[in-house]
Parts: sequence; structure tokens; C-alpha cells
Amino acid sequence: MAAPPVTIESVDDPRIAEFRSIRERDLTGRQNRFIAEGTVVLRMLAEAHLAGRGFEAEKVLLLRNRVEGVSDIIARFPPEVPIYVAEADVLDGIVGFHLHRGVLAIGKRIERSESLLDCLPDRALVLVGCGISNHDNAGSMFRNAAAFGADAVFLDETSCDPLYRKAMRVSVGSVLSVPYQRDGSALDILAALAAGGFDIWTLSPRGETDIRAISSSDRIALVVGTEGEGLPETVLARFRSARIPQSAGLDSLNVATATGIALFAISSAVGRV
Repeated sequence: MAAPPVTIESVDDPRIAEFRSIRERDLTGRQNRFIAEGTVVLRMLAEAHLAGRGFEAEKVLLLRNRVEGVSDIIARFPPEVPIYVAEADVLDGIVGFHLHRGVLAIGKRIERSESLLDCLPDRALVLVGCGISNHDNAGSMFRNAAAFGADAVFLDETSCDPLYRKAMRVSVGSVLSVPYQRDGSALDILAALAAGGFDIWTLSPRGETDIRAISSSDRIALVVGTEGEGLPETVLARFRSARIPQSAGLDSLNVATATGIALFAISSAVGRV
């Protein structure tokens, strides 16, 4: 049973300090805290909290006229998670812009003690991102991973944090449902996956194998690189490469689009979709 809503009447109320000016000072990187925005993401946060997926809600801030519409969601939060409500002028003053969705929460990621690789099933499909610096692309990659049954996402240390507010929003909360790990170099991640029995497939417009020709195997890792530059040659030279056939004259696909097509093809090959 959730705690009863508490009305916030001042933008300077210290209880909602973390929500102030969220566009200018995103919470990503601050003790693993992040902003969850919108009804869908709030629902995903509630589910992750209840399921013990490594995420917890700390507090919720709602536009007063949105409370009834999300009552089933906030009812799922434990009573120690405070629920704050405010009128539109106060809420807009707090966040620093007109928040038409009217639904915000502060979440926290709980650091796992074990390696994500050690938690994967015997039959697994994972997505690896190298140098993914665009938050829209990062969010789309998680959405694609969730849609096509990937077991996890691995990001190298040069990739952006998927808990960034925009990445979270674009992923429609999939960052909270698909296990992920973000650290280390691309080569270190791939070497560990290879040692764990994964077939490594890098994605490149110049890839040697048609993505549709990849055969089923128990463990597959699909590797994608940053927009424009793609994967570094050190990665492409070490592992097998695949391509998405496309019309002549176009250099490459957006990494979010390419990831979706490639995951669909591989998920189909291994019988996941």
C-alpha cells in the first residue's frame, strides 16, 4: 500500500529538490540515481522495484490531475516511497519547463555484486554497444533488445549512460527491464563473452556475411558501433562481421534502425520471435 499523496505548494520545498531544473542537471551519474518520466516509465519502475531487478523508486512527483490516472501504478509502490503532488504552475516551476506528462519519479540503480556475464542463461542473445554516445540511439537499442528477446545489453566505458533521462524516455522504460552492464573496453567485453562461449558477430555495412545467413547457436553476441564511424578496426579485424543488405548509394543505416533489423534477424534464426 503506497503512502498517501503529499501536496507540494512551493518550488523551494526541500523534499522535491532532486526534481528541480531536470533539463539542465540530469541526475545521471549521481549515486546511480535517475529521472523516470511519463506513465509508461513509471509503471516499468514500479515493476522493476517489485521484482527486485536492481532498481528502486525513491520518490514520485505528480501533477495533481494525473493522480487518479496513475493510481493503480502508485498503489504498487511500498509506503516508504513518498508520493508528492503539485498544481501545474508549481510543477512547471520545479522542473524548469512545462511538463505536459505530469509524471516524474526519482529512481536508483542498485549495483550488482556479480558479473552480468555470470548471470546469463546457457542459451543467450546479447547486444553489445561500442562508443554509443547518442542518447536517442542508446534508448532505441534497449527498446529493440526488449522487443526481440535479448537477454542483456553490454556497453563499453565510452558509451553514454542509459539512465540519462532522454535515453530512458526513448527506451520506454526498457532500460529498467533489460539487464545491462556498462564498463571496460570493447575488446575486453568481447573477449570475456567469447571466453563464455558466445559467437561474436560485429555489424558493419562492409560485413562479410548477410545477417540473414547467421545460423542458430546457443550463445550469440551482436556488436554495434557509434553513428558514423561504426566499429573500430581492432574489433572488426578480430571477430566475424555481418551486414544488412541495402540499396546501393546509401552508406549505412542509423544504428538504432540497424540494431532493430539485426536483432529481428538473429532472434528469428534462434527461434525467439
